Amino acid sequence: MTERLTATDRKAALPPLLEAGWEMVERRDAITKTFTFTDFNEAFGWMTRVAMWAEKLNHHPEWSNTYRSVEVTLTTHGAGGLSALDVRLAQQMDALA
Repeated sequence: MTERLTATDRKAALPPLLEAGWEMVERRDAITKTFTFTDFNEAFGWMTRVAMWAEKLNHHPEWSNTYRSVEVTLTTHGAGGLSALDVRLAQQMDALA
């Protein structure tokens, strides 16, 4: 089972994500980011590429798509908050964007 990030892990992992536009979610141990693309096709293509990574990691985002925007929230429900899987998936999402 995946465990929540320790305080030390958070100090190392979260600042680069926050600098890249991720934000902490109020009243939840989660991060969120809105990705904006040129059109629906580009947004959906990105979601498809992310979906392949999510399956590979066996870790799936909370997300919604409206036209060219994709709003993502990451947390590990089984761990009760942020885990290394969330950090890895956020980094991969940024790389694919």
